[in-house]
Amino acid sequence: MMWNSLIKGLLACLLLLSFLSVLHAADKKAVYTDPTTGMEFVFVKGGCYQMGDTFGDGYTDEKPVHEVCLDDFYMGKYDVTQGQWQAVMGNNPSRFKDCGDNCPVEMVSWNNAQEFISKLNKPSGGKKYRLPTEAEWEYAARSGGRREKYAGSDDIDSVAWCGSNSGGTTHPVGTKSPNGLGIYDMNGDVWQWVQDWYGPNYYSKSARNNPRGPGSGSDRVIRGGSWSSGLNSVWASLRGYVAPDVRGSLIGFRVLRTP
Repeated sequence: MMWNSLIKGLLACLLLLSFLSVLHAADKKAVYTDPTTGMEFVFVKGGCYQMGDTFGDGYTDEKPVHEVCLDDFYMGKYDVTQGQWQAVMGNNPSRFKDCGDNCPVEMVSWNNAQEFISKLNKPSGGKKYRLPTEAEWEYAARSGGRREKYAGSDDIDSVAWCGSNSGGTTHPVGTKSPNGLGIYDMNGDVWQWVQDWYGPNYYSKSARNNPRGPGSGSDRVIRGGSWSSGLNSVWASLRGYVAPDVRGSLIGFRVLRTP
């Protein structure tokens, strides 16, 4: 009788754990849509990967290659568009306005991006939205940390609008192929601001778990390359840097949502 009770108790615990696991998985939907703006966010399962110049032909600030481990997050499926910026901020600073509402917003500084995110967070009263860290950006770009030259492919033309195919302008988001996670335009179209300060030697002393970059600096990191980038400035591990108050037609951003 005692053994029967123990077995029944164990089975009940296993059923409860299974039920909780299903609830947990259901809470982390593959794509989350913000009810206010309609912005879509792709769930990115956390994990560990080798961050940096895994192909051996990058710049010195992409070295050394080092292991980074990240928690789960949601990454914006697309760059923030001109239409979304207009809806939240009430204006459109972009140079390429004729491209349309579905084209990435540009001419926004890092500071401007923070203002947008602050307004995006107001309806929930929390801090669900932010810029991705550099480590989160690269992990998502490389389809969950895979060894990929570009975001989802080793063929740049299939995934990015860049200097060789853009015709000197931005293009509507989502018109190239997505990467392995279903995220678009991580390379090309516009450079993307990330949260970190830039440190040329940061990789040699980076934290392993959820690194946040240097504690201070003069420039913020940009990632991904743009519509004007040549093949020497558009791969997934490439690091750019710009002062946080600079605005340019090459730079936009995408937003991360915490689970």
